[in-house]
Amino acid sequence: MTLSVSYPNQYRNYCVFNQEKINQKIAGGEKSIPEIKFVLENSDSEDEILEELYALNLMLDNGINKKSVAEMYPTLSKFNDTKSPNIQTYLAGIYRKTKVPDGFGPLVKMLIQDSINPQKDCHFDPTEEIGGAILDYLA
Repeated sequence: MTLSVSYPNQYRNYCVFNQEKINQKIAGGEKSIPEIKFVLENSDSEDEILEELYALNLMLDNGINKKSVAEMYPTLSKFNDTKSPNIQTYLAGIYRKTKVPDGFGPLVKMLIQDSINPQKDCHFDPTEEIGGAILDYLA
């Protein structure tokens, strides 16, 4: 299956992925984690990174063990300094759901960074997800 990511545009404020490929990862459950981790550790492709982060988000929504994903923090932290609003949004969602303690600081940094230098040509506001994640940490 080929990689296919459609980015947000003036008509849609979210990414669209190859749902068949995503569904296979979700169906694999915990067994998909090593593959996702490998891609995140070795890829520089925003498309690939987004696809893996999106799959992790959905897996968390579908009840995968949060601890399995939280243990991936050393891999996920590679993206803490990203300027990509898409990666920031999915990363904030993962941190929000796992509440890994080390994720709080990077979320605050992303929020400040995006407040000082708002994303240009972005069809959504990543600070909404980042701020929501911070509020969940504080709750």
